[in-house]
Parts: sequence; C-alpha cells; structure tokens
Amino acid sequence: MLRFLTAGESHGKGLVTIIDNFPAGVKIDEDFINDKLRLRQSGYGRGARQKIETDKIEFLSGVRGGLTTGSPISFFIKNKDYENWRDRMDPYKSVPEESKIHTPRPGHADFAGSIKFGLDDIRNVLERSSARETASRVAVGAICQILLKNFGIEFASAVLNIGGVGVEADEISGEKKKKGSELNSDPFALNLIDLFDEVISRNIKNSELRMLYSEHEEKAKAFIDKMKAEGDTVGGLITAQVKGVPVGLGSFTQWDEKLDAQIAMSVMSIQAIKSVEIGAGVKSAYLKGSECHDSIYCGSSGSFYRKTDNAGGIEGGMSNGEIISVTCAMKPIPTLMKPYLDTVDLNTCEAKKAFLERSDVCAVPAASIVVESAVAFSICYFFLKKFGGDGFAEIKRNYDGYCKNENKN
Repeated sequence: MLRFLTAGESHGKGLVTIIDNFPAGVKIDEDFINDKLRLRQSGYGRGARQKIETDKIEFLSGVRGGLTTGSPISFFIKNKDYENWRDRMDPYKSVPEESKIHTPRPGHADFAGSIKFGLDDIRNVLERSSARETASRVAVGAICQILLKNFGIEFASAVLNIGGVGVEADEISGEKKKKGSELNSDPFALNLIDLFDEVISRNIKNSELRMLYSEHEEKAKAFIDKMKAEGDTVGGLITAQVKGVPVGLGSFTQWDEKLDAQIAMSVMSIQAIKSVEIGAGVKSAYLKGSECHDSIYCGSSGSFYRKTDNAGGIEGGMSNGEIISVTCAMKPIPTLMKPYLDTVDLNTCEAKKAFLERSDVCAVPAASIVVESAVAFSICYFFLKKFGGDGFAEIKRNYDGYCKNENKN
C-alpha cells in the first residue's frame, strides 16, 4: 500500500520525507520535481521567506542511477532560513523563557495543539503545523505524477478566485469555457472549466496568480495590494483536474475504498483548506436529477463518453473515465500584519492581541500546487492498488491487460 510520512519544522534544519511501497524501475525527473517546488514558492502576495528559500529535493535513498529501486524513497528539503533561527531551534539548547510564546493566534493550530500536548511554548505547535510542511507533499505528488505520466494521466490546477475576485459560478458557460474565451452565464457550469484547454493552460502558466483570465488577475492583484496595506490576508478558490484516469479506480464496496473519499481527505488535510467539492459539488443540491446526472453515450468506435461532467469524473466512489474535477476553498492565512484578532495568554488568561509571525498576504497560487499534488497522491494510491506490482514493467503489463479487456467490452 503506497504511503508517505513527513517530518520537520518550519524553521528547523529541513524537511524529511519517506515514501513506502513505490515501485521499482520508475525513471525520476529531478527537474520536474524541483519545478513543482518552485511553483509552490511563487505567486503574487508571498512573504519575505520566499526570497530566502530555494527548495530543491535531495534524495537520500530509494533512487539509484536515476531509477527507483523499490526500497523506501527518502529525501531531504533544506531550510536555508535555519541559520537565522539556529539559537531558537537548536535540538539541545534550552529555550529562554522570554522567547516562549503563550498567546495563540485564532484560526491556527496554536490553541488546540498547545492544550492537546500540554506545551508551554506555542512555537512547538506552529513550527510543525506551518504550511512549510507542504513542500514535502508537493515533492511526493510530483513523484506520483512522474509515474502516472507513463500511463497518459495528466494533472492541472488553477486559482479560480481570490477573495471573491475572479471566476464565479455564474460567469462561465460550458461552450464558452471549452474555447477558453468569452464569459457568459450558466449558474451550474463552474465544474466544466477545462484546465487542459490550450488557451486556459497558457493563461495559467503566464499568470503570477495562476488565474484563468488576465482581467481577473489585475483585479486580484489590486485586491491583494489593498489587503497588504491594511495588514490583512486573503484566501480563495482553487481547482485541480486529472485527465486520462482509467475507469474503475476506487471501489463502491467499502466506505474507505472510495476514490472521492480519499481525495477529499487528502485535500482537506492541507493547511487552510476549509471545503472540498467533487464535480458540481454543493451546486448538486440545487439541481434536479435530470439536470445533475451525466448521460452516457456510445461513439462510433464503441467507446463511451459523456456530454457533461457534473459527477467530476467519479461515480459510486470510482473513476468513470471522465476528467476528475476537484474544487476547494482556502481560508485567509491566520497570521495578520496588524493586531486585528483578540486572544488570551494561556498562562495568565490576560486579554491580548494575536502576535505577528512572518507570513504571506496571499498564498492561494502556491496552495493550488499543493492541492494538485494531494490529488496526485490519491490517484496514484488507487492506481497502484488496482494495477500494482513490485516494478514498473509488471504494472505496465497489468494496465495494458486491463485496458485491452475494457476495450473489448
């Protein structure tokens, strides 16, 4: 069973990750992984730390001669900023009382984490709960994508809106969307946006905010600048899609075997994500059955297809061959530049204002890369569960045999 573990703190020496049960014989593209790590650090509205760190993967085990060996893959991502925090993050030096933090930030893990573990210094919580950990998850997702590319499975992600500025559910119709052009009106067409469309894909690549349209980006940048001037932060809406997934990943037989359940858990576990939708998502509640469900057709070649994808590529917990579409909401980062939020000292119960820890105004573009990576791991998990083998050649035989039989049907 494919799995991974991460370790490390935001200002510690670095992040360590172990991936277990990854097959042998997969050619690793280090540049592809580092490019994903670079994208995670980019985006308009990021803080000063992104100018310090330049994340690169360093494999410690499980890769030899450019190929995976079948052994656990372990890698290290160095925190260059550790040198500025050495005195406070040293594993052995005692922590001076004056540097300890007792006032939790609302919206962060500070409060519950300190009480859960009985800690007298909130830094022991915030260092690990920080989104810095997502660098590991992006690298894991990139490794999964490298494997799945060999089977024609592609991934894409984008920012739909930032603080409400950008794409709304009533702005894009299916027909206009497919051409990657004008805006129109269809209140239930948000899930129909095709991130693999040539125009849309190019727009995302050329956008600092990874948005679909330049007119949205300029407005969103202005809004981010306004939030920065006010010492505030902003969240947004993210989408990720997967193309080329074969029919039948996941299962209807048990609750924990459902593909959409695994995707929802994986994405929801990302820091600051507060909701996850598959396909039409919440909008499904406002549709009639005749409007919501995707009719099935058979083409001249005998292949099956749909004209709509409200199911988001998943029915009954299984992939149905259509584009898998995931949309999620990221809340504003809870560390603000000005003392807007009330809190208390956990030791004295004295009323305080939430403290400032270096932060971003907007990290939604970076989070879109993390979401894409989380979805990639979930797809890879069920892909290996269905076509699994110890090595790449065995997986390829299993996959080809399944596709051959599927085409016969």
